This record gives sequence, structure tokens and C-alpha cells, in this order.
Amino acid sequence: MRQDVFVSFDARTEFEIPVHGAAGLAADEARRWLDQQYVANDCEPLRASGKVLTAEKVLALADAAGPARFRDDAEFREAFARAVVVALGQAVVRVDVGGRTLTY
Repeated sequence: MRQDVFVSFDARTEFEIPVHGAAGLAADEARRWLDQQYVANDCEPLRASGKVLTAEKVLALADAAGPARFRDDAEFREAFARAVVVALGQAVVRVDVGGRTLTY
């Protein structure tokens, strides 16, 4: 089964990231990677309560990484895509950073 993550920053800046090796990644490992990156990139929770949903972490992390990192850092780009499809349990995920939405 084909798996892809699309990360869009605006109408002209979108990355299609084919996912390879997701079968070897457990859901808890994927969520742990997202948690670690969320903290390492100084992402802020959207809610005053501090509770952060996985989808919100994905959006915040993509925003913090920015288009340059997705373009220039293949290791990050591929790890992000793997973690996203596994943590969310979806084969195709669209991350619209500008619109602040995730679709499956």
C-alpha cells in the first residue's frame, strides 16, 4: 500500500513525501518521535490547558520546521512523514500549515 504525506505552506510551496519503512515503526515510537521533535523545536501548545493532540503536534512541528527544512533536510523530512502516517494510522495525510488543517 502506498503511503504519502503532503505538507503545504502556501499555494506554491508543497512537498509530497513518499513514506518508506513505516511498517517497522510502532505507533508509540512514532508518537515519541513527534513529542521529542515538538519539544526540540520549541513548539507551543495551542490550548491554555497545555493538552496537545497528535494532529496539533504535526501542524505545529511542520510550521516550526518551515519549508526550508522540508526542502533541505531529507532525514527530517522522511522521519516526519513516517511518524505522521504511523501515529495517525492513515496512509495519506495532507498537512496544510497555512490553513492549520490536517486531512486524511
